[in-house]
Amino acid sequence: MKVPFFDLVVQFSTLEKEIQSALGEVFKSQQFILGPQVKLLEQAIAEYSKTPYAIGVASGSDALLLSLMALDIGEGDEVLIPPFTFFATAGSVSRVRAIPVFVDIDPGTFNIDPTRIEEKITPKTKAIIPVHLYGQCADMDPIVRIARAHGLSVIEDAAQALGAEYGPPALERHKAGQMGDVGCFSFFPTKNLGAFGDAGMVVTGDPVLAEKVRLLRVHGSQPKYYHRQIGINSRLDTIQAAILLTKFKHLEQWTLARQRKAQRYHHLLANIEATVPEFKRPVTQHQNRHIYHQYVIRVPDRDRLRPFLQAEGIGTEIYYPVPLHLQQCYAFLKHQRRDFPASEKASNEVLALPIFPELTDDQQDYVVDRVRAFYRR
Repeated sequence: MKVPFFDLVVQFSTLEKEIQSALGEVFKSQQFILGPQVKLLEQAIAEYSKTPYAIGVASGSDALLLSLMALDIGEGDEVLIPPFTFFATAGSVSRVRAIPVFVDIDPGTFNIDPTRIEEKITPKTKAIIPVHLYGQCADMDPIVRIARAHGLSVIEDAAQALGAEYGPPALERHKAGQMGDVGCFSFFPTKNLGAFGDAGMVVTGDPVLAEKVRLLRVHGSQPKYYHRQIGINSRLDTIQAAILLTKFKHLEQWTLARQRKAQRYHHLLANIEATVPEFKRPVTQHQNRHIYHQYVIRVPDRDRLRPFLQAEGIGTEIYYPVPLHLQQCYAFLKHQRRDFPASEKASNEVLALPIFPELTDDQQDYVVDRVRAFYRR
């Protein structure tokens, strides 16, 4: 049996007519730049994330960059981020000539460890970027408390977490993107809500920040050709907005499907965790609403398990094999191995198994059976 890591073709086959119809409306209007579908998508994402304002931008990376620009973070400022995340989290900080300051992660959730934040704060620190990795919110209450106590901005990197919620169901949960000063989403094709290319969104409850991001995404121009600030070109294409609006109607259904499959993995893999002490299933903190953008296990023998599964026809992925403090482009920060042990250990052990709404029970059974077979050898 072949089990792909992700299968966009199956998803598209169920939506083809809807998407063609949506694209047809854009083609008829010929409004390709900031057309009406962009505004409709902004309204939908703002409502879904329980934030008053949403601004469509060209990518999740640009969402981070524009947020930093809107907060006037620049040369010499320090921004606290985890070293175990996608490169854009650090890259956006460097793009504004600020300095990424790394804070190690919680080994259970893979998210930034709040207990390690304050020791990294200096007079130059201006912001914290917690990353909601794999579809689970970082531990935001202590992060926001620390930020407020030190006068720092909070930028939620929620690229993998649209629809995730923080806290137990018995209390009023907070949505990813709702808890910081700004939240940043990505609609990269393989995200839970994916475009047919790059696309992103900034959400905020602050009308001043919303207006600044809206201005900065069009070269700082308002009205047209009159430039109040130096911005960039980062507009969400109308075509992508139309596709995302079509898919958005299915997002909750897809999220519930991912959660069911994650719980099924939990059940099927439990006996492996019980008999192989080093094998760890994903951890959900505070009864958060985890949307399982990825289902990531921890295995010390990851680099033997992955080729074994590949030979059995099973796709997997490593998010992420090299923590940011050890990347060549950040050698100037003078970090050494063992500076951030939890991040380094995670980079050597994490393995993402196939999880997508259309994954069948038979495919899932096969994945687990082959993992069991590896440990029986």
